[in-house]
Amino acid sequence: MTVTLQSPPLTENEDGQTRQVGIELEFSSLSSQQSAELIRKRFGGEIISHDPHHYEVRDTQLGSFDCKLDVRYAHPSEDKEETAKRLLSGWVEEEKLNNLLRRTESFIGDLSQGWVPTEIVGPPIPYPQIPLIDELVGDLIAEGAEGTESSWAYAFGVQLNPEVAAKDADYLLRHLQAYCLLSDWLRESINIDVTRRILPFIDRFPLSYTKLILQKSYRPTREQLIDDYLQYNPTRNRELDMLPLFRHLDETRVISQITSSLIKARPTFHYRLPNASFNKPGWSLAGEWNRWLKVEKLAHAKDRLSEMAAAFLQNQSKVFHGNWARMSAQWVEP
Repeated sequence: MTVTLQSPPLTENEDGQTRQVGIELEFSSLSSQQSAELIRKRFGGEIISHDPHHYEVRDTQLGSFDCKLDVRYAHPSEDKEETAKRLLSGWVEEEKLNNLLRRTESFIGDLSQGWVPTEIVGPPIPYPQIPLIDELVGDLIAEGAEGTESSWAYAFGVQLNPEVAAKDADYLLRHLQAYCLLSDWLRESINIDVTRRILPFIDRFPLSYTKLILQKSYRPTREQLIDDYLQYNPTRNRELDMLPLFRHLDETRVISQITSSLIKARPTFHYRLPNASFNKPGWSLAGEWNRWLKVEKLAHAKDRLSEMAAAFLQNQSKVFHGNWARMSAQWVEP
């Protein structure tokens, strides 16, 4: 059954253009090269090989795609090469050292295939084009790609990066509040894979942080909002990772607290919760996008948001005992 893609309450960004979304997919049983070939077949473009486990598909009808084995030790990096040269300088000639590094990376990549996912990072596209990526997912599945439910060891996910419609503190706070309030409902609705629950990549927001931002008296400036987020969430491992957005808005403030080179500044929410349920009948990216829009719709409905926040703060025992997901369903739009 085809899922009808829904539109967000605010369809345009601050420049009056249709909001975009970036999509990241994780799966197994297809190599990065095979994935790149399927992208080119579907959308055109030119395949560029960066290393045996990293391919780029440039100039497709949607933009450029990145396909790689999701393990950094299988790919060249400046940090790794600088470290090797520092340790082995005077012992190994530079050309031989570079050849050794390339062979080692290729070996690690070959060894990792089958238990480390292949990752496709798509270009920002206008959100109405999400069904085109669902067509690509269909191509991947037809060629044997396996998603989260294919093995207990496959902690694979989908990441949506919806462009923000505004950048003021009130807009950002309302979306954080809405997300925290709907987190339990989202997890129950998605039925998060057990392995993904155990691993730290989609950790919940601390209850202390949720209680702080839901207080009616909490009306921070954007600077205070970022500072409080960094204090309670000094990590990328959140189900809704705000660090890329906050780095885009105030790079100095963020990198003074968190130095990870993996945080890429971009004007988007970084929603990491969905499973990559490739082999589950009826699953689609359009459906996951529609589920994300529950957050945006709640954030847009200010009276409903305030009512739900008050109920959360007044029903701590039900929150603690896992009943909030069922309670919160009454505030979720059909």
